[in-house]
Amino acid sequence: MEQEKQCRSDTQLTELGGTTTRTNGGTIYTLTIIGQIEGHQVLPDTVKTTKYEHVLPLLASIEESEEIDGLLLLLNTVGGDIEAGLAIAELISGMKKPTVSLVLGGGHSIGVPLAVSAKKCLIAPSAGMTIHPVRISGTVVGAPATYQYFNRIQERIVEFVTANSRIKRNKFLEYMMATGELASDVGTVIYGKEAVDCGLIDRLGSLGDALEVLHRQIEKQAGKQSAKK
Repeated sequence: MEQEKQCRSDTQLTELGGTTTRTNGGTIYTLTIIGQIEGHQVLPDTVKTTKYEHVLPLLASIEESEEIDGLLLLLNTVGGDIEAGLAIAELISGMKKPTVSLVLGGGHSIGVPLAVSAKKCLIAPSAGMTIHPVRISGTVVGAPATYQYFNRIQERIVEFVTANSRIKRNKFLEYMMATGELASDVGTVIYGKEAVDCGLIDRLGSLGDALEVLHRQIEKQAGKQSAKK
């Protein structure tokens, strides 16, 4: 039985970049969001990806599981598919279980909504976050309707980020539309302390800090459930 559980754990770690840890303080599922967020188009095998069709049902099972008490989200992503990234972020933000995110290395582009989707968000001092307008690769039809479509997608991102963090809308748009910061693009790169100071991320921290915050959430929720009984 133990070997079977270990086998399942090893499979999760290999295929999904996730693992379950059981302690006296609760059972935590650790999920990594790395590389590019893969959407409806399959990316080359040489690109590290997070596949949304794997993550979505996994998040649903974590929320429903009676064995898992909280979710730790580790992010080091360059961004990727907007629809897929927002779908993952929406699921995480709608979870009732304790959730904590930790940005390591980078939480760029669509990684920004993913970073703020948890109930508490931490960032390593050396980690960076790139905030820029919606971009698309490939052929684009140069028509007013196309630009309107881009604006509507961008508005969804702005609304989600400002609703799930303390950053003001005007400040986020200022970062998004800044010129002179990026060599060949519009936008801004902010790092650990600045991400906290502007209200995008809750606090600086590393793995130990993120786990401490998550354990406090789990303990608080357990206390509420005991009070109801």
